Amino acid sequence: MFIHTEWVTTRRILCFALAAALLASGCGARADGGGKPRITAAFYPLAWLAEQVAGPDFHVQNLTRPGAEPHDLELTPRQVIDVGESSLAFYIKGVQPAVDKAVREHAKSHALDAESLITTLPAPQDESHDGAADPHLWLDPVRFATVATGLGERLARLDTANAAGYRSRAAQVVSRLTALDTEFRTGLRDCARRDIVTGHSAFGYLAARYGLRQLGVSGLDPEAEPSPRRIAELTEVIRRTGATTVFTETLASPKTAATLAREAGVRTEVLDPVEGLKPGARDDYFSIMRRDLASLRTALGCS
Repeated sequence: MFIHTEWVTTRRILCFALAAALLASGCGARADGGGKPRITAAFYPLAWLAEQVAGPDFHVQNLTRPGAEPHDLELTPRQVIDVGESSLAFYIKGVQPAVDKAVREHAKSHALDAESLITTLPAPQDESHDGAADPHLWLDPVRFATVATGLGERLARLDTANAAGYRSRAAQVVSRLTALDTEFRTGLRDCARRDIVTGHSAFGYLAARYGLRQLGVSGLDPEAEPSPRRIAELTEVIRRTGATTVFTETLASPKTAATLAREAGVRTEVLDPVEGLKPGARDDYFSIMRRDLASLRTALGCS
């Protein structure tokens, strides 16, 4: 056992030493196999947006594989190299510590934090994040449209020969996001209830935009275990407000939310925070958001 552990540790050190050596070699931005410059996007909604805005002129690499929970991401040495050698590292600070570290150490000069483009909301008051912002900005179509415009401008500066294309594609995404915002405003205008009980506190931006009140079971971290006191508090809120649903998610375990629903005598339904796709899924950002709208309308008794 000692020999095996020593071998694993040595191998890990050698891998990271190799990554550091390659990054220090000054290779510059690395193209993909087709010769295109590379955007490394931290997880699904950013990768999706980058593909929409960059079009055929960049290769977009999603650092988080399908089916994985983005908050749990650990980068391989090869991925650290990719972040360092990319033309643009597109991320949201505070979501994935491994990506934050790779950007801080290897990509400061060519990184874009989506939060820097918008007015952020604070983390929920019951969270101990020392004033950190809520990172789930993509669930507000209006703010996400602002990010799309900012990304288009950044790519236009990186590749001036194709600047018109980036700005045009960004404007098309903004138009579609504006239409989605209208759908949400209309669909959630007249509802019998305004409280949503969610698996974790991912829906603060959506709630703020459309006049809802989010009650997160597990806070910002979907893997955090709520205290018995928190479960009791939420059970009482559900009974007092007449909520009919506790929302679970696609990539996080539904166990805690299901326990709360059982305690409160209500049902569960999926409300997807659009943090990633399951392997083989044919959904995209818009199809998931519209399915979320339908789930919200049913749960909140909207006319």
